[in-house]
Amino acid sequence: MKHATDIALDGLAPLLVRLRALEGLTERKRGVFYRRSQAFLHFHEDPAGFFADLRTAAGWLRLPVTTVRERNAFLKTAAGELKR
Repeated sequence: MKHATDIALDGLAPLLVRLRALEGLTERKRGVFYRRSQAFLHFHEDPAGFFADLRTAAGWLRLPVTTVRERNAFLKTAAGELKR
């Protein structure tokens, strides 16, 4: 599974806008977000769809973000991790 290209990230643009609004995140490269000085999330593309790798207290978690429902669930999880 490869990291998302700029073309793939174009398809995730509404999700990226919502992530940029979350306090505590810095987008160092398009689609690659850091929390403080540590990588926090990035995206992958695959024939099965789009996925986000999110750093959690337990380690990296890969979540699907292809559909609106998946993106909303991902945002809820990411916001929860930012609060801990």
